[in-house]
Amino acid sequence: MDTFYYLIQNMLPVAIPLLLVALGGMFSERSGVINIGLEGIMLFGAFFGALFVYFVQDTSMNAQTILLLGMIVAAVSGFIYSLLLSFAAVTMKANQTITGTSLNMLIPAAILLFSKMFFNSDGITTNKDFYIREVPLLSQIPVIGPMFFQRTYLTVYIGLFLLAVATVVFYKTRFGLRLRACGEHPHAADSVGINVYRMRYAGVSLSGILGGIGGFFYSVGVMDGNVNGHTGVAGFGFLALAVMIFGQWRPLRIFGAALFFAFLRTLAYSVSLIPFLSNLGINQTYYKMLPYLATMVVLAFTSKKSRAPKAEGIPYDKSQR
Repeated sequence: MDTFYYLIQNMLPVAIPLLLVALGGMFSERSGVINIGLEGIMLFGAFFGALFVYFVQDTSMNAQTILLLGMIVAAVSGFIYSLLLSFAAVTMKANQTITGTSLNMLIPAAILLFSKMFFNSDGITTNKDFYIREVPLLSQIPVIGPMFFQRTYLTVYIGLFLLAVATVVFYKTRFGLRLRACGEHPHAADSVGINVYRMRYAGVSLSGILGGIGGFFYSVGVMDGNVNGHTGVAGFGFLALAVMIFGQWRPLRIFGAALFFAFLRTLAYSVSLIPFLSNLGINQTYYKMLPYLATMVVLAFTSKKSRAPKAEGIPYDKSQR
């Protein structure tokens, strides 16, 4: 039972960054802009969030307050960086895939340069501990307490809250309806007075905000608050794209897909705790490949039927009305 608790406790901090970044990709694609640059946005948000933590970690400020402020810094950073994609893809009508790829290539090099110049290292290392050993009262609830309210991070609860907000915004608001209309039928949306350019900017901006937060949460829950220019976010931006596709561009399904991939990753790093897997004598490296192998298998079997409804980068030119 302790092993099961351990897997759940370590799976959730990994699943939350995947969930948030995939939700960001969902908002962008359903507005009509493919956001391949999620990896770069994640790393950009993680870097500035960690940079903020680095400068305030020695103050008397509470650790969880620092985390919340770092999250805001990461969200603003991701938003600013996503504007590059919005300007190129929406305003200038550049190729969305090439633009996103270039954004992914720029940030690791920039972080390495900055870190070498100012910290003489490959990234930013912080010493602030955001770990929550137990939540008062809630941690004492049988089964649920040890599973969700012990040995965890505040990022888990924030992520679940943002999932609920994203679901309501996407399905229950006028904004969500207009966003989907601009991705599926941009000319029809324009004919009833909806500013398609503005809605697509909004969709990409939301992906930047969620991607930046997801990147910072990755650095907190997976990398203990550190950011490295060489390893970046370990392909989590691209994995989030697979989560988004596997979840068929629907928030709750995306959450399930994020849990699936996070469980595989956690399992790979916990082989020694599971006698059955440990006795097989298989090198742990092969287990670490599981999430990425699962990604390829999932995409191979769902690529034909898992498509965003007419929302994959439909070009829009107001002069064609």
